[in-house]
Amino acid sequence: MSDRKPRVLILGGGFGGMYAALEFEQALARGDDLDVTLVNRDNYFLFTPMLHEVAASDLDITNIVSPIRKLLRRVTFFHGNIEAIDLVHKRVGLSHGHEEHCHSLPYDYLVLALGSTTNFFNLPGLAEHALTMKSLDDAIFLRNRLVANLEEADFECAAPLRAPLLNFIVAGGGFAGVETIAAMNDFLREAVRFFPHLREDMLRIILVSSGKIILPELGEELGTYAQQKLMEQKVEIHSNCKVTAVTDREVTLSDGTTVTTNTLIWTAGICPNSLLDTLPCTKVKGRVLVNEYLEVPECPGVWALGDCAQVPDRRTGKSHPQTAQHALREGRVAAQNVLATVRGDRKKPFLFSTLGRLAPIGKRTGVANILGVNFSGFIAWWLWRTIYLLKLPRFEKKVLVALDWTLDVLFSKDLVHFRTARPSGPPLAEEELEGEPVLVSQRRLRTSGIRVKER
Repeated sequence: MSDRKPRVLILGGGFGGMYAALEFEQALARGDDLDVTLVNRDNYFLFTPMLHEVAASDLDITNIVSPIRKLLRRVTFFHGNIEAIDLVHKRVGLSHGHEEHCHSLPYDYLVLALGSTTNFFNLPGLAEHALTMKSLDDAIFLRNRLVANLEEADFECAAPLRAPLLNFIVAGGGFAGVETIAAMNDFLREAVRFFPHLREDMLRIILVSSGKIILPELGEELGTYAQQKLMEQKVEIHSNCKVTAVTDREVTLSDGTTVTTNTLIWTAGICPNSLLDTLPCTKVKGRVLVNEYLEVPECPGVWALGDCAQVPDRRTGKSHPQTAQHALREGRVAAQNVLATVRGDRKKPFLFSTLGRLAPIGKRTGVANILGVNFSGFIAWWLWRTIYLLKLPRFEKKVLVALDWTLDVLFSKDLVHFRTARPSGPPLAEEELEGEPVLVSQRRLRTSGIRVKER
């Protein structure tokens, strides 16, 4: 009989995958004899509920991420990309490093927590020109775009071109879209006063929602309240409306509106990870269908959870929503059921009902439904910050976020524009132009025939 430890492989380090790994971490600390590996493209866990606050300069970039190697001491971490999944031979193809070196990892038990990607619905030009809000890179890129647009629009020579720079559109009336536009609106209207050639009335900030009211998950009362508050904050809302065409300079809406802009943030849809298409198992709308134990019935030893799984809800006869509060609990239950399978114990079904939903809507106001009770205004905003601060992993990050929020009350938002690309041109040199020295690139001097003096 083999003495080899059972090998568990977790694919994906979002809420579902990370909390499954943390459950295994506790089991290993108690003495369970397993070989557990978590695979993730990034070497950190991203706390996505606070992503919009990074984009709006409310929080420092790294304060909502936790290094996976600091969270997991007993579970092995593989920092790389998932290239292929072979359920028949129980192997997963991975790549990592600058040269994309390939590995093939065997497993005995597999946990699929691959998450989702943005759904652009095959609308021409949308994927090429829209910004998204799913990753830390997205938040940093959006923050840079907002600051760069203000900087460019402030030049007097840009006066005829200010409209596309100062018009901003967010598509999607759900939580991601509303939280993003509320944070953007606060940031832009506070920042514009530092630019002498710009005025607040030059800004046009638009939310496009396909439904009659925004935040439909919270019900009509809170959705209507949120909509009114955003309009009071000068956000332009287009209800029962969709984006129909996108170019690098224009966005056309289904109500006939055409907006000249270079900034469209798309939060109007997600789809399962494309790797799931390669798996020989039953799917519903692209998601892997699992049973009440989060197992994939056709594939013994495989569990799926989070955005990539269709999880049945025995109480309602429907499926569980793809939210963080469900995913993290699914991760724990999946890990417990893997451990039960290894030990020969009884597995437990996934049973959970949504505890509440919350959303900040700008100007220190929010909307929330907790255990069926509605909250709005300052208290809902305070609840949002308090609950998510408590759920943020690691005490160190809690302290840093609390400090950032405190400083945000005392000081204005940061306007630093981060350059993330290395300079492509050679260093600058001096050129005489109409009697005055001017700095120009050495490449330009050489191509124009001017001799560059080496120093």
